[in-house]
Amino acid sequence: MLLRPATLADVPAIADIYDDAVRTGTASFELDPPGVGEMTRRFDALMAGDYPYLVAVDTDETLLGYAYAGAFRPRIAYRFTVENSIYVAPGAQRRGVGKALLTALVRECEARGFRQMVAVIGDSANAGSIGVHRACGFRDVGIIKSSGLKFGRWLDTVLMQRDLGPGESTIPEA
Repeated sequence: MLLRPATLADVPAIADIYDDAVRTGTASFELDPPGVGEMTRRFDALMAGDYPYLVAVDTDETLLGYAYAGAFRPRIAYRFTVENSIYVAPGAQRRGVGKALLTALVRECEARGFRQMVAVIGDSANAGSIGVHRACGFRDVGIIKSSGLKFGRWLDTVLMQRDLGPGESTIPEA
C-alpha cells in the first residue's frame, strides 16, 4: 500500500467509494450519493483551502481509501481546527488502510500548523471508525443523540478530538 496526495484523476474512484458508503452505511448522513461532478467540486474546494487530501493505493494503483481534512466550522476563530473524513473501499476494510490514512493525515495537518482535529462520526455503533480514531490518539468528547435519521432509524453523532502538534499549549503565529 502506498499513501500519496490525491489528484483530480482519483476523484472518480473516490466517488465510487463514497457512493457505497452513502448507500450501504451510516458513517455518512447523506442519503443520496453525490456524483463525480459534486465530488470534484468538493475536492477543488479543499485544494483551494490548502487542506490535505490523501489516498491509499495498492501496487496496481487501485484506490483502497481516502482521507482529507477540512474546515471544522466557517468562523475565523476555528481556523486552527480541522475535521477529518476517512473512507475505505469495502474490499480493503480491516486491513489497516484507515489507520494508515489517519496517521498520515494527522502528520500533514500538524505540518500545516493546525492545532486540533475533530472527528464527527456517524452512528455510535460505528466501532471500526471509533476504534481507529482511538488508536490514533483521539479522545471521546461527546455524543449528539439521535441527530440523524437514515435507513428508518435514528443515529447518534459521535464527536472525538485530538491535539495536533503543541495543541493548546501555545498560541499559533498569525
